[in-house]
Amino acid sequence: MSRLAEKFEELKNKNEKALVAFYVGGDPNLEISKEALEVIANIADIVEIGIPFSDPVADGPTIQKADVRALNKGMNPLKAFELVKELDEKAPNTPKVFLTYYNIIFNMGEEEFVKRCKECGIDGLVVPDLPIEEAESLYNICKKYGVDLIFLVAPTTPDERLKRILEKCSGFVYVVSVTGITGVREKVQEETKELVKRVARYSNVPICVGFGISKREHVEEITQYADGAIVGSAIVRIVEKYLDENGEIKDKEAFLRELEEFVKELKEGTKQKILVKNKVKTKK
Repeated sequence: MSRLAEKFEELKNKNEKALVAFYVGGDPNLEISKEALEVIANIADIVEIGIPFSDPVADGPTIQKADVRALNKGMNPLKAFELVKELDEKAPNTPKVFLTYYNIIFNMGEEEFVKRCKECGIDGLVVPDLPIEEAESLYNICKKYGVDLIFLVAPTTPDERLKRILEKCSGFVYVVSVTGITGVREKVQEETKELVKRVARYSNVPICVGFGISKREHVEEITQYADGAIVGSAIVRIVEKYLDENGEIKDKEAFLRELEEFVKELKEGTKQKILVKNKVKTKK
């Protein structure tokens, strides 16, 4: 059983859902991102680490700017592997997932990239620009090394294609809550709930919902019918809040404290349903 599978089993036994927290590796520099990721890994159930890329087509302005900040400070895939290796030593019980674009994998070579992922402690890969029709080679290599290949499905994904995706998907399936790019939104759309129901009819892996989830209330709502919530842009915006005119964090302690409080608040949202049940039981 993979660490991702073990984590979802553990959460099920605790009557909790998963918080998947995203952070761009190297933002705003390598050292700060190491500390930020350690804070996140001690609270979130799964950590999703973005490898900065110059053309992140699935990401909105907030994550695009984080990629640029990290790239300008010299972040690259080799440093991302080292970052994860250090993080895995400090938080070995928290599964770690890379979000990366296929060009990065292609340039290194699929097998070399996946082999390095396994060696540094990566449990899964999310590759937004790799369609299922072109994923057979990477799928087989991931299977060889025991790294989960996590696919995205969207409201526009037809049932026949959805079935094909779910046949290959492992770890969890990443449900895109809305058509479009990542970014903070004010409310969870009704179509998201219908999409999760449709995915659940065919899926044998946990369902996690991302894109636009930005606060505890969203997490509470999403985890009423999905196995987990993925939060990215709202976390990255905390970095923006503490940047000075030179692009450096102006108050590291305050930044890490706010980051910790926010991720804790999001994590509490995965327990809300259970807390309500316990209150009802107590009254009886």
